[in-house]
Amino acid sequence: MAEKQATLNSPITFSGKGLHTGAQVVMTVSPAPENHGIVFRRIDLDGAPSIPALCEYVIDTSRGTTIGIGAARVSTIEHVMSALWTLGVDNALIDINAPETPILDGSAREYAAEIERVGVVEQSAYRKYYEVTEKQVFAIPEKGVMLAIYPNEEFSASVHIDFNSKVIGNQYATFVPGDNYREKIAPNRTFVFLHEIEALAAAGLVKGGDVDNAIVIVENPVTDEQLQRLSTLFGKKDIRVTGGYLNNLELRANNEMARHKLLDLLGDFALLGRRIKGNVMATRPGHYANTEFMKQIHNSIRHEGVKPRFKYDCKKNPIYDINAIRAMLPHRFPFLLVDRIFHMDELSIAGIKQVTINEPFFQGHFPSEPVMPGVLIVEAMAQTAGISILSKVDNPEEYSTYFLRIDNVRFKQKIVPGDTMQIECVLSEPPRRGVANVECKVFVGGTLACEATIMAQIVKNR
Repeated sequence: MAEKQATLNSPITFSGKGLHTGAQVVMTVSPAPENHGIVFRRIDLDGAPSIPALCEYVIDTSRGTTIGIGAARVSTIEHVMSALWTLGVDNALIDINAPETPILDGSAREYAAEIERVGVVEQSAYRKYYEVTEKQVFAIPEKGVMLAIYPNEEFSASVHIDFNSKVIGNQYATFVPGDNYREKIAPNRTFVFLHEIEALAAAGLVKGGDVDNAIVIVENPVTDEQLQRLSTLFGKKDIRVTGGYLNNLELRANNEMARHKLLDLLGDFALLGRRIKGNVMATRPGHYANTEFMKQIHNSIRHEGVKPRFKYDCKKNPIYDINAIRAMLPHRFPFLLVDRIFHMDELSIAGIKQVTINEPFFQGHFPSEPVMPGVLIVEAMAQTAGISILSKVDNPEEYSTYFLRIDNVRFKQKIVPGDTMQIECVLSEPPRRGVANVECKVFVGGTLACEATIMAQIVKNR
């Protein structure tokens, strides 16, 4: 799985009918900058409001996945999301002039073909991942629905469907690393049972549906009167039943319905907004279950305690001891706030600061209840980040690191004498022209004590 974010190489435009509204839709998918995500923009509405393609904005899943903010909404987004996300697009701006995407032939085949035609381009920023560490489940037992996700180094998914249908029977589909999405998953069309169609039509839906953009499954004998009503509904004279399907004479795969459910699942899971490292097993999945599962995982990510990324072992020799740090940083007593560096790679670094009552600032902050000042905690982060940046230049002792900006500072708990600060800093990308953006965290006993985003620059000393 690629580590860097990616976007389209050039814009691509799709046009066609909306499945439920019947509206003529024009939708253009354009490249977007890193960390932008996939965002829909309703260019037909005043102010061209934008809606991020994220599970927290899902407002309806009755006959497709709909996202919305206020009066702005876009429905049936799962096919284009499935193609973009699975083919590696992390960032895209989707301009659309209607409240739903074009249904095309009911699959993601055209989306996938166009994405592969223009290609994707790698960006500088790294992808965010949700790494599954323990089994998680979403289930609706009375409907036989269950989605489970298990730890795995890569993403894979399998789907099982059984609708007690004598036509389609039990079907299975899988998507594993190395599979060709465009050939295996994208061509599989949406499907509906004949007995559902008239109810949908009565509800004012499927105005853009026809036998060319959906598989219609016929379980029971159909009367001439029903065929006539269907001919009127679809505007076709040659409506007929063949082999349990309405006018669909040839399936694209013997398990096309399961493959389409998998296509939908991939699109709905993309709404988590980050890549998943885990193995998904789904029984009778649907848009409601898919998106609710993503909301469940999103909430767990948001609420679970942030844990240290790196494990400190005091028995191991440090990468930089205090003498090496002193040779690199210009800081001295009482302002040198990093004691050792125990981890470092291209983009991340982790260090230790032992806090004792002998720190001079405790004399006044505060004599009866010593607490490490927040500004010094941030300074300790900055010094650790500075070591990471300076380690990448020749003669680092000839440079100093300066703050350009500090954002999103949050203090979670006090740091007091006796605490061991584990300082972790991750660069969003390698420094450019001596400037680096760094995500910093301080942990005490495995608990997050402080976090901040720092922009810093190294400047050669005069």
